[in-house]
Amino acid sequence: MCRSVIKMRKLAIISIILLFAVCYSGCVKEGVEKTGKMKIYSPAFNNNGYIPEKYTCDGLDISPPLNFSGIPNGTVSLALVMKDPDAPHGTFIHWLIWNIPADVAGFSEGEDIPYPQGKNGFNITGYGGPCPPKGSTHRYFFILYALDTTIDLNEGANVEELEKAMSGHIIEEAELVGLYGR
Repeated sequence: MCRSVIKMRKLAIISIILLFAVCYSGCVKEGVEKTGKMKIYSPAFNNNGYIPEKYTCDGLDISPPLNFSGIPNGTVSLALVMKDPDAPHGTFIHWLIWNIPADVAGFSEGEDIPYPQGKNGFNITGYGGPCPPKGSTHRYFFILYALDTTIDLNEGANVEELEKAMSGHIIEEAELVGLYGR
């Protein structure tokens, strides 16, 4: 009797651990393949490399070219967030785009984006390039999200609204990090 109680308790503990593992694994939707192969990259700079000046406030302040690959099956739309977690007053948002069709393979340099864009930390809608305080180097994260839906937000929405709308709909995400210092 004692061994069967111990065995049942072990099974219960294993079941709880597995339940937590599933909950923390990104809550993948049933029938959606999570490959981990989605990529975002730029021909202008390497991951963890320096972003050329022309894409910053010290240059032309145009968006860099970006390429997307390995979009997972079941993706309905993509979203892109560019942020600087090293900003002096907390994470600074540089760019928000959503409802990018799943078959879009990226954006060219300075492209006029035809998809909804949000308000960035400069209080403008669209791209605002890196512009760290003088004497510092910051990291800029370009995060691509594969979503199982389209996002119902108006142009000019903020990052909190976008994150709330994406919650529970992210199939996969990929990240490109660029550096810039002044």
